[in-house]
Amino acid sequence: MQLGAFSVSLKVKDIGISKAFYQQLGFVVYAGEEQQNWLIMKNADHCIGLFQGMLEENLLTFNPGWDKDCNPLPEFSDIRELHAQFTKAGLEISNQSLSSQSGPGSFSITDPDGNLILLDQHL
Repeated sequence: MQLGAFSVSLKVKDIGISKAFYQQLGFVVYAGEEQQNWLIMKNADHCIGLFQGMLEENLLTFNPGWDKDCNPLPEFSDIRELHAQFTKAGLEISNQSLSSQSGPGSFSITDPDGNLILLDQHL
C-alpha cells in the first residue's frame, strides 16, 4: 500500500502571521496563494499546508500518486484501491468523493484518537 506524499494541513487564524512563524523555522513557500488564504510550505522533506478559513480542524494528508515534491509517481495505489482496502479492514470512511473509475478523488478516515486523515489524489 502506497499512500503517496505526506503533509500536515493546519487550520490557521491568520495566514500572514502563520507564514512568518514557519519561515522563522526555515520553511519556504512552495505553492499556494496567500491572497486565497492557503499556502504549502516546505523545509527539506517536511511539508505543511496552512489554510485560513478552510478547515474545521488540523489533519494529516496523504496524496496518492505524488512524491514529496508533487511529481507524479510511475506506480501508486489508486485512491479507489485504498478505499476498498480500508473498507474491507473495517475502517469508517467519511467525506468521500470518488465519482469516477479513475483520476482525482478523496476520502477521510479518523484514527483512534480522533485525528482526521485525508487521502486526496490529484491525478
